Amino acid sequence: MNRHPYPYARRDDVVDQLHGEHIADPYRWLEDPESEATTTWSKAQDELFERHRSSWPLREHFAERVAELLRTGHVGAPVWRAERFFFSRRMPDQDHAVLVTVDPDGTERVLVDPMQLDPDGLTTLDTWQPSKDGRYVAYQISCSGTEESVLYVIDATSGEQVDGPIDRCRYSPVAWLPDSSGFYVSRQLPAVDLPADEVQYHRRVWWHRLGDDPVNDTVVFGADLAKTSFFGVRVSLDGRWLVVSASRGTAPRNDVWLADLDAGDPSAPDLRPVVTGLDARTDLWVGHDGVLYVHTDHEAPRGRLLVGDPQDPDPAAWREVIAPDDEAVLEAVAVLELADGPQLLCSWTRHAVSELSLHDPVTGARLGAIDLPGLGTVGVLVARPEGGSQAWFSWTDHVTPPRVLQLDGDTGTTRVHATPPGTVPDTSRVRVEQVSYDSYDGQQVRMFVLQHADAPAGPRPTILYGYGGFGISMRPSYSAGTLAWVEAGGAYAMANLRGGGEEGEAWHRAGMLQHKQRVFDDLHAAAERLVDDGVTRPDMLAIHGGSNGGLLVGAALTQRPDLYVAVVCSAPLLDMVRYELHGLGRLWSEEFGSAADPVPLRWLLTYSPYHLVRPGTAYPAVLFTVFDADSRVDPLHARKMAAALQHATSADPAVRPVLMRLERHVGHGARSVSRAAGSSADTLAFSAWATALTTDAVE
Repeated sequence: MNRHPYPYARRDDVVDQLHGEHIADPYRWLEDPESEATTTWSKAQDELFERHRSSWPLREHFAERVAELLRTGHVGAPVWRAERFFFSRRMPDQDHAVLVTVDPDGTERVLVDPMQLDPDGLTTLDTWQPSKDGRYVAYQISCSGTEESVLYVIDATSGEQVDGPIDRCRYSPVAWLPDSSGFYVSRQLPAVDLPADEVQYHRRVWWHRLGDDPVNDTVVFGADLAKTSFFGVRVSLDGRWLVVSASRGTAPRNDVWLADLDAGDPSAPDLRPVVTGLDARTDLWVGHDGVLYVHTDHEAPRGRLLVGDPQDPDPAAWREVIAPDDEAVLEAVAVLELADGPQLLCSWTRHAVSELSLHDPVTGARLGAIDLPGLGTVGVLVARPEGGSQAWFSWTDHVTPPRVLQLDGDTGTTRVHATPPGTVPDTSRVRVEQVSYDSYDGQQVRMFVLQHADAPAGPRPTILYGYGGFGISMRPSYSAGTLAWVEAGGAYAMANLRGGGEEGEAWHRAGMLQHKQRVFDDLHAAAERLVDDGVTRPDMLAIHGGSNGGLLVGAALTQRPDLYVAVVCSAPLLDMVRYELHGLGRLWSEEFGSAADPVPLRWLLTYSPYHLVRPGTAYPAVLFTVFDADSRVDPLHARKMAAALQHATSADPAVRPVLMRLERHVGHGARSVSRAAGSSADTLAFSAWATALTTDAVE
């Protein structure tokens, strides 16, 4: 390929003085997406990316194979309301999943189809919640990746709209009253009442009566809390108990309030504090049996379950039922009503692998384990709200598309309830191994390594993926992109880095705030283990990460440019001094620390990728992928970092280029299958080109 010069990017003499630190920011001008200089630069980056992409020999191969593997389709676990259930499904030829209901007589109907709402495929179905009696469904949609959900209510029998639009419902749960007369919902305040840089914050809990104009909705909670607060709402099956939880941004702690709705008007619940000021996560609900259940990591970083009486919710009166496990993280609990009495069905993860077990509801004694198909992941447990002996859950692993399993609690056996509607690929030749390794401080870390049995022995092109933040766990799950890479002869590794939740809340906190460098060290150690084991070499190793994982790989390429030949950095945070000023950055100071404070600023400066780019360094090949409607992480991070790397790198731009892929009309989260396939094909083709992967190894 011919050597292409990078687009011109001026370097301004911008230096901030902050807490005694002099912080250069030569590409501050690229923060403005509308300026003529930025649009000219971005257009040139688009053209540079297209020229390079045309030279990647496996681009069409991956485009076809990823699309084919995605044609397995998708089916979700059923959500029961009386004798009717609801679920999501995507047929092989569909670009979006649809919401389906099945009536008591077995009649199946599609209730919401995003493609019917928007044939261009830019509208996503964000979430949905049936009423307790199954008469109605509240669903939320957003357009062009904004995630600014608008709520509608439809009749589950006729499909007719009965309420909405109700705007400003981003990330909102919906808690129905049993008679379907209304619901509680979390919404932002109207934008006209807020400063321009605060319209994404200022949520409240509102009471909405079905069919009323939303302007008449009543704020029932949240006015006196921080503007970055997020709320959860729940109403018990009998309609008596309202639970409201609140957390500040992404802080790993929350407060909880409880109201007895029998005591008054639902528009004015008397919410009384149950848990406040505790440095722990607490999930509280009242079951169909009238018991107050409390799932918390207080004094139990891997989680435990307590019970109490909602009429006397004082934590001092709670009784522990499921004690914390020494290794497994308690993920979820469902109450089953079996022939010989109630039991608790518990979902655990042990080193990121799911387990299910049954327990005595009084003593917590383990009564047995539920056999699962292998080293995989159990989705959210679903039981009938009114009780019953059955439960449903999705199950997947690295090579198996999610299917829905049904548990019969009386026999302890499972059967397949639903399978993906498309053709499931033959993955019998893919080998998955869980490997343990020591990080730089001696901490044991685990990773999954996938390789094709027919690929020749010896080092091979490899992708190493990580995230390491916000307590989010990287568990086994089917990925068309991963499978396409391994089928082509590459190896794929996923590391369970500190900062995630794979080993509980202590594992998360070991990789946040002043401990963030441990996350990067865990990744470097994983890479070195792959090299030491002969899986790959540095000149054949690419790292991938997105969002917080984009920060991860951005830091990795500046800290160890010698260890990686290629980097795919998606929707990243990279300027850690100014991250709070853009997108949803204010929500993340509990995870990273705030540059407004002198001590956290110095933590941030030790790893902020944008500030650690050094001229004359031979950096890896880098592909930034960003989305113009991303309302969480502003694309400015990638623009500034790309300009800095293009200026600084001493590597040949024809061999180790720094590129930007900008996708329009999508955001940080969900998008159509065809768009997801195109993005995956580009990142795989780039990595294959940079690591010299060919498909000859397994053909």
